[in-house]
Amino acid sequence: MPHSLDKPMLFISLAILIVGLLILASASMVISQKNFGTISFYILRQFLYGGILGGLVLAFTQWLPYRVWKRFALPLMILSFLLAALLFLPQLSYVAGGARRWLHIGSFSFQPSEVLKFSFLVYLASWLDARRKEIKSVSYGMIPFSIMIAIVGTFLVMQKDIGTLGVIVATAGILYFLGGGKISQMAMLGLFGLIALLLLIQIEPYRLNRVLVFLHPQTDPKGVGYQINQASIGIGSGGFWGLGFGKSLQKYSYLPEPMGDSIFAIFAEETGFIGACGLLALFAAFFWRGLFIAKRAPDMFGKLLAAGISAGILTQAFINMSAISGLLPLTGIPLPMVSYGGTSLVITMASIGVLLNISKYG
Repeated sequence: MPHSLDKPMLFISLAILIVGLLILASASMVISQKNFGTISFYILRQFLYGGILGGLVLAFTQWLPYRVWKRFALPLMILSFLLAALLFLPQLSYVAGGARRWLHIGSFSFQPSEVLKFSFLVYLASWLDARRKEIKSVSYGMIPFSIMIAIVGTFLVMQKDIGTLGVIVATAGILYFLGGGKISQMAMLGLFGLIALLLLIQIEPYRLNRVLVFLHPQTDPKGVGYQINQASIGIGSGGFWGLGFGKSLQKYSYLPEPMGDSIFAIFAEETGFIGACGLLALFAAFFWRGLFIAKRAPDMFGKLLAAGISAGILTQAFINMSAISGLLPLTGIPLPMVSYGGTSLVITMASIGVLLNISKYG
């Protein structure tokens, strides 16, 4: 019988969401005023189409028994592939920043890759649960797993969404290991992944430029190195205590994507080292509580799904904050529950709802 949901996880998630809305309100005010004549356009849109809608979705998924997702894992995966395929119809999609990642239907737009990320996690947890006795086999474990990653990767590479692919691959690798994969298999998969990454870098010059800028940050500071250099200025300007809420200078058309993948630099500029550490602590606490829920889950599917959701959100947050801090090459993925984007916020909150439902059966 289910009992009450895990309140620490709920409070941690709400804390990250509130911090995210506050910093987005500050980071978006300049570009909002420039584009729409008001400082509140983007934050209101995020609150209405991300926060409120996400809250309703979270309420539903925390109520829905998590085992239902196992039953619909394959149909959900097929639906995700169909949505991703629609991106290649020019009438329904649009390109931004050289990437084709958004479906646009009337006044409504969303990113199929966010749906694909969640559905693949559900499907993989279900698949690993069903193959517990075969997962150590190369023929029935590693090879089918590699094929699944390759299929998902093909859709994302065609969208030029390597950041999301990195999050999915890292999370899938963790689940494969937790599901019973051998260390030797993990090493082999890691080698294949490294080779594939090198090929992807060679195919597209902009990816190679990002790696070169990562290795040599002063390369072309007004061109390919502009974003990371401006982000470094913002983070460094924050010092220990920060400049104060709303007082960022980098959001005044200096730092590209101030409310997107660069938002952590704005946050660090305004709240300083202490604020950045606080946000890191919140994501770490989220991951720790997620693992606690996974450990107490009553079946392997619940354990894998809870661990996958927790690891996926932490991995994405780590990659985003590390990239904008110069610790990894730039990727362009949003900071969960912080960056602007309704699809990302709704799917993240749906995932948290599933996590909370699993906690009821612990």
